[in-house]
Amino acid sequence: MEQVSFRKMEDGTRDEYLLLQRLEKPHHAGVARRVLRELAQQGEESLDGYLISRLEHALQSATRAYREGADEDWVVSALVHDIGDGLAPQNHDRFAAEMLRPFVREECTWVVEHHGAFQMIYYAQHYGWDPLEREKYRDSPYFQSCVDFCARWDQTSFDPDYNSEPLGFFAPMVERVFSRKAYDPAVIREGVVVGLPGASQGVA
Repeated sequence: MEQVSFRKMEDGTRDEYLLLQRLEKPHHAGVARRVLRELAQQGEESLDGYLISRLEHALQSATRAYREGADEDWVVSALVHDIGDGLAPQNHDRFAAEMLRPFVREECTWVVEHHGAFQMIYYAQHYGWDPLEREKYRDSPYFQSCVDFCARWDQTSFDPDYNSEPLGFFAPMVERVFSRKAYDPAVIREGVVVGLPGASQGVA
């Protein structure tokens, strides 16, 4: 197996760093596979109390997005929006957003990053928290997209009777999205608001 010899990064040579760069390419190419593996695991390791697994919630969210005609940025974002539940339960939204950030439209990344605050409209009052936490983000051009994402695809997707597409159905979309050139301006489309398919302009 090819390896570098340095034990401190400052001692590495140019040739060693070029070797590492070459070896990183297949690792980067495997991101989609690892994302799918983590999602599959959420079908086995889930939070207690819910009617469905975390995987099923992800599949429902993505299926709703797909069936409403959303583009692949939205569908894949819906699929992975809660992928951080296991490793980063206190900031799972930001965890998922950082995974997506190099590969999807800025709008989708922002929505995933902030959906935790926007979801509070549905339950925060039961804990004595502020259900209008989302109001601090009202000036964002993506505010309405996040409202709609939560209303249509996230908070609705805890239904054991919903007929979701299986994980394998979404695998080609995940492969395509995570194989994009990272931070391509043509993909990121900074400041562009696409919105959800058929979304109205009013806040729900």
